[in-house]
Amino acid sequence: MSDSPAPPPAAPRCEYTWAFLLLRLFLGLRTLLEGLEKYESNGRYSFANYYENMKRMAQGITGASFLPLWATRYFADSLGYLLLALGALLLLGVKSRLTLIIIGLLYVGLSFGLMAVQENEGVAWLAIHVILIVGALLLVRYDRFALWRDRSA
Repeated sequence: MSDSPAPPPAAPRCEYTWAFLLLRLFLGLRTLLEGLEKYESNGRYSFANYYENMKRMAQGITGASFLPLWATRYFADSLGYLLLALGALLLLGVKSRLTLIIIGLLYVGLSFGLMAVQENEGVAWLAIHVILIVGALLLVRYDRFALWRDRSA
């Protein structure tokens, strides 16, 4: 006989499945709506607003940092489209692992731009999102409600 107590039972897989689903839904909605926000100006959404907003963002980052305008413009012009597409893919559960990795890298890129202009509050918010993405990546093997699952999930 052993004097050590029996280890606690492992949590059922369904708890991990629901935990991942909640993270996937939150991050997917957040990413999708963050992309949609880029198209807004004065309560109206349009492509003209999008390009004006992104031009202003790129010029602001270039003016306050060492980053060249061509790099910030290229990143900014593609940002809204990427956020919309990646948010939709994550919500639907299309290749969740790959989608989470790309979203994480995109947020790291955004963080880099904010670090360059010393916008610490924005960096902190993005860091929280990156931590949530790391948690989702640790749970992605429990992705049971997906339109197109990863092979090893």
